[in-house]
Amino acid sequence: MAVLWSADEPLRVRDVMGRLDPARPLAYTTVMTVLDNLHTKGMVSRNRVSRAYRYQAAQSREETAASLLRQVLDASGDAEQVMLHFANSATEDESRILRRAARRTQSRRRGDAR
Repeated sequence: MAVLWSADEPLRVRDVMGRLDPARPLAYTTVMTVLDNLHTKGMVSRNRVSRAYRYQAAQSREETAASLLRQVLDASGDAEQVMLHFANSATEDESRILRRAARRTQSRRRGDAR
């Protein structure tokens, strides 16, 4: 996914392979299988150009991370406790970001209610 997120355009399997730096060589079919699985999961989209598919991330890295956090909160059984534990472990920068996001969300919701 990091390769697709950093690309400016959709990539062929061979393009992805060329941008990877694996500890040991990867087979073309291995990369193709991973991209096909990511497509099946909706994490990448693809378009056929000539005889090859070109893949691109379906969501940004940030959107994907937020979606994963949502899944963790939903699966936790107690989202409030998880968020409180996270807030207690947050760095000063992360706390500042959370406060700013909370203010923006409150402001947006007040604006939506009018």
